[in-house]
Amino acid sequence: MLAEMAFFSFVELTDPTTHGAYNRWHQLDHRPENLALPGVAWGDRWARTGKETEPVRGTAVDGTDYVAMYWFRPPVEESVAAWDRLGEASFQWGRGPIIPGVRRPLLGFFRPVKGYAAPRVLVDPDVLPYRPNRGLHLTLTRYPEPHSRDAHDAFAWEDTRLIPELLGVDGVAGAWTFSFSHPQQHGTLPFKGSVSAPPGGLRVRMLYLDEDPGPTAEAVTQAEQAVNAAPEAPRNTGEVLFASPLQTIIPWQDW
Repeated sequence: MLAEMAFFSFVELTDPTTHGAYNRWHQLDHRPENLALPGVAWGDRWARTGKETEPVRGTAVDGTDYVAMYWFRPPVEESVAAWDRLGEASFQWGRGPIIPGVRRPLLGFFRPVKGYAAPRVLVDPDVLPYRPNRGLHLTLTRYPEPHSRDAHDAFAWEDTRLIPELLGVDGVAGAWTFSFSHPQQHGTLPFKGSVSAPPGGLRVRMLYLDEDPGPTAEAVTQAEQAVNAAPEAPRNTGEVLFASPLQTIIPWQDW
């Protein structure tokens, strides 16, 4: 497996004038510093698309503008500790993540569950994060009883029926699923997400896209609805908190 732990950050900018400054900081400073750490296998971030046309769900992550994630190599404790030390060091340099107008509703560590690659892309699922993509379709689901029979049935359906169908959608290169481990507990910086859950209580499904995220996301939604309409589909598949296309950020062009 590519890594033993992943970190997700959902970010909302409450001041629309700060997108340029935030993107320059993240793409040219924060992300390169993190990628240079030996314990970071890979990290990337994407911008929300179609936000104004998506249904309002009434959740804490509705306003998300960006999603970032990092994959951590073992030993995870050492890798995350070095990552935390860099966060504190960057604050001391005056280049840290304390940026006005930035809200972080979800900051959490997730355990990778399983990767899938569409047969046409040829590469192994572990290679997908390194393969160029045009964006993602990301779904965040809450399971109030994460180790119940209902949750087990939902996970089995996702693995054996839903994801194989989604891999056949034009533009879907592959998928990864993740199970919530614990919220970020930074030793020095005052960050705390508003969304939390017990272990396993949140699940991320991430589809890697190599076609336009907007139309591809529409096709993904249609395929998912068709699969889940089957008579044998589980009825209790969790509470969807977030489901949206995300667009790969092209430095300078998208700032």
